[in-house]
Amino acid sequence: MMVIAGPGSGKTRVLTYRIAHLIKSGTDSFNILALTFTNKAAKEMRNRIESIVENHEARNLWMGTFHAVFSKILRIEAEKINYTSNFTIYDTADAKSLIKSIIKEMGLDKDLYKPAVIQNRISSLKNSFISPKDYGNSPELLQTDKIARRDAFGSIYQKYNKRCVKSGAMDFDDLLLNTYHLLNEFPDVLYKYQNKFKYILVDEYQDTNHVQYLIIKKLAALNENICVVGDDAQSIYSFRGANIQNILNFKVDYPDFKTFKLEQNYRSTSNIVNLANSLITHNKKQIEKEVWTKNNEGEKTIVCKTLNDNEEGRIVANTIYQLYIKEKTNWQDYAVLYRTNAQSRALEEALRKKNIPYKIYGGLSFYARKEVKDVLAYFRICINPKDEEALKRIINYPTRGIGATTLQKLIIAANNNEVSIWEVIESLEKYEVKINKGSTEKLNQFATLINSYIVQKDKLDAYALAEQIAKNSGVFHDLYSDKTAEGVSRFENLQELLNGIKDFSEKAVAGENKLELFMQDIALLTNADNEKDDDYNKVTLMTIHAAKGLEFPYVFVVGLEENLFPSMMTMDSRDGLEEERRLFYVAITRAEKRLFLSYALSRFKWGQYTDCNPSRFLEELNKKFIEESVIKLNEKVAEKKPYKIFAKTKTPTKPKPRITKNLKKVSATKQNVNASNLQNLQVGVNVKHSRFGKGKILKIEGSDANKKATVFFEGVGQKMLLLKFARLEILS
Repeated sequence: MMVIAGPGSGKTRVLTYRIAHLIKSGTDSFNILALTFTNKAAKEMRNRIESIVENHEARNLWMGTFHAVFSKILRIEAEKINYTSNFTIYDTADAKSLIKSIIKEMGLDKDLYKPAVIQNRISSLKNSFISPKDYGNSPELLQTDKIARRDAFGSIYQKYNKRCVKSGAMDFDDLLLNTYHLLNEFPDVLYKYQNKFKYILVDEYQDTNHVQYLIIKKLAALNENICVVGDDAQSIYSFRGANIQNILNFKVDYPDFKTFKLEQNYRSTSNIVNLANSLITHNKKQIEKEVWTKNNEGEKTIVCKTLNDNEEGRIVANTIYQLYIKEKTNWQDYAVLYRTNAQSRALEEALRKKNIPYKIYGGLSFYARKEVKDVLAYFRICINPKDEEALKRIINYPTRGIGATTLQKLIIAANNNEVSIWEVIESLEKYEVKINKGSTEKLNQFATLINSYIVQKDKLDAYALAEQIAKNSGVFHDLYSDKTAEGVSRFENLQELLNGIKDFSEKAVAGENKLELFMQDIALLTNADNEKDDDYNKVTLMTIHAAKGLEFPYVFVVGLEENLFPSMMTMDSRDGLEEERRLFYVAITRAEKRLFLSYALSRFKWGQYTDCNPSRFLEELNKKFIEESVIKLNEKVAEKKPYKIFAKTKTPTKPKPRITKNLKKVSATKQNVNASNLQNLQVGVNVKHSRFGKGKILKIEGSDANKKATVFFEGVGQKMLLLKFARLEILS
């Protein structure tokens, strides 16, 4: 079965109810496999299924991301592929760090061999089933790297693979590849899981890559009870290896399939739905469908032309601020979408100047912060002592006198003997490591410390062991002793990590509250899973790729210019251009109530302003659904002419800032709060500010004329104010 689901049509609901129906009809929940693209989606679906079937059967489902489900299979079958079940999963940062180490050890030019570039190339080769040996036998691939002056790439690739195996580690690509090899090379294992997974459901099928497609095909071959849900018009991840042909060719793989189309959009106004339809009809490769809605007509989409990217940022910020006041909305109702991360600078500046709180979606996740990764490295070593990247991270943190020279000698001994660094540390004499007595003693103490955790691993639950490691290793004390603002923040992050582990330990069923199971969960988290709840009431800034699957009442899509959107990198083929058009389609369909599009006539690039032309996609939109008075794509703009803002209000185009008005010709004495009022400003007092509105005083510091207060304002956030100028009104 193939369900083609347009944007906002409730495809997650369809998957949820199909699984609930299977369970209610008597299907054993252990025989259902549901694959998603984020842990968050899997968790929400499981919770909804539980509430529908009204029992605990949903807990037995094999439901999760491809990587999570496949890593579970690999841990069960690890011995068949010469791994142990406690293998480490290397995230992108770990993989990049290992590649960086190999490049340094080989004495290669780091400008020619950039770790990120090498990592992407290795990933691409793996997903094309090209091993280091296959690479070495391909004159074409060798020639490509020779031209790029990267002749040593093959050696790096080979060393990288060997070091991963030696460390008992798999990167994200390995989780897919090793699952495929397991099913391909062991017929008994394939038959076991074909019989187990009698019903297979796949979400976002258009985003599957070639390896994922092959694994699904193998697993479904016996029963052919496979249901895929997706939208070819939202296939936007080819740069990650996603292959749109997987969904377009479903009818070839399963000739007796049935198609169901979800064409009603429950999310957006009819003007937004019709605008999106008018764009996507320009794509040749697509499954025919007609998205429609019963929602009200709504406002037309407004397109704005600006002089440059800085003005574009100001107009977006002004419009958000006006709509926020006029329509009494929340900051979280707004999203600004762009093609590349670099575009956020001008937008951030403009939002800061208007004191509009914002967050960059997909920024540094909680588990990617240094202090968190340091503690996690201790956990990883406790579970898998062979983990080379984790060991290098914590062998001298906190400082214990094991320097870079000693570490380098350990690495050389490990590489020469093809063993892990940990094995060398445990047998320094055997591997003839030439270090002084002091270093030997320190390494022995380090080994004793780690072994003490390994002994406790199976005896203690996740929280008890994590707390012991954090305190005994010295990390807790190291972070606690740093009283700077950054140090306090880092210590709070450690506490937050321990809180999360405590929550995991308390909620886990008996026997499943171990640290290795917690680590398995977080090793596979995506950025979407890492969003913090305390960031909720802020304007969201994100790339369009990151926005897929999300929705917002008000959406701004900026930078609609040729060579930016569509990207210059994609315009040399029809496939590339069609994917860019699908990306714009995704951007448009994120909007529920209002949609704003903008482009600049010049943009700051490489240190200078470059002239820009409007995107061809703007010309493809049906003008019937656009604010005609604003969009004049071919009009030449006079440089000094002020521009209309997006929102259709009677506000002057250049209103005087309120602060300027307040400060004009006002004497210092009138700005000062009188002494009696100043004494009444205490922590916990509710106050009102002429600009920021109502708030509560969190902290007061300084004295006399330099007295300052930290105030939390509703809908605005935290502000530090100099009290003699703040003009705060005390509320009863």
